Amino acid sequence: MREVVVIPDLHGRLDLLQAAVQNFAGAHFLSLGDAIDRGPRSMETVDALLRLHAEGRATLLMGNHERMALEGLRWYRRYQETQDLSDYRRAMQGYAWWMQNGGETVRREVRGGVTLEHFPERLAQYLDLLRRIVYVTADGAIHDQRPAEPSVLVAHASPPVRHKDHEDPEEAALWLRPYEGPFPLPEGVVYSVHGHTPVRVPLRVGRHVYLDLGAHATGRLALLPLTVQTLSVVTVLVGPGDPGQAARYPVIGEPVSARSVRVEPQSYRR
Repeated sequence: MREVVVIPDLHGRLDLLQAAVQNFAGAHFLSLGDAIDRGPRSMETVDALLRLHAEGRATLLMGNHERMALEGLRWYRRYQETQDLSDYRRAMQGYAWWMQNGGETVRREVRGGVTLEHFPERLAQYLDLLRRIVYVTADGAIHDQRPAEPSVLVAHASPPVRHKDHEDPEEAALWLRPYEGPFPLPEGVVYSVHGHTPVRVPLRVGRHVYLDLGAHATGRLALLPLTVQTLSVVTVLVGPGDPGQAARYPVIGEPVSARSVRVEPQSYRR
């Protein structure tokens, strides 16, 4: 049986990802997405996640920020096949959507910038690898389809549900907030785990666990080792940042058991 540890929204905090690997040396990491944008080292974070994936040590999920980054690229790839200018227009609209919502920080990191015509190959590789929803069973296996045995559902923002703003349930799972739930869980799913919505402390709302502590601003990253029938203690890595930023986050649900581990700041840069 392998240990599976969930990592929520990194947003370019390479230092906290490195600390997670050091603190759970033998674990398989399940990234909730939103590894890019906002924070200081998105591309290096992508590189580190790609290495872990290549080593068989990480499963990578899509967040809403990766979804925005992919939108323009997807339409540009289509334009390269069709030469239809309406596809190019959609590509430019998708690119602008991403840039206006955090992509600008990635553009500044890349020498020469990021355009649709010159999109970083390793970022495209990362985006193409991403999955939307997985189920984790007690043996540490990660499934794309709901297994017969009890499992934990893991997705970026919420379980996949039909919603008035999102016809595709898997798209809804990238965007919905806790206050739009609680959400129904498929039969056999004991609880679900999500990021996306920054919260002050790791918490649960009904059978949904939320882990995003706003790491890019607060320096606090919550790590959850997955067990199916019970909820493990969350490890909160505490690195450089402004914990006071958490005062802006909502107070909802009930806190779950957590312990703090301080991270040395030598690899952090703004």
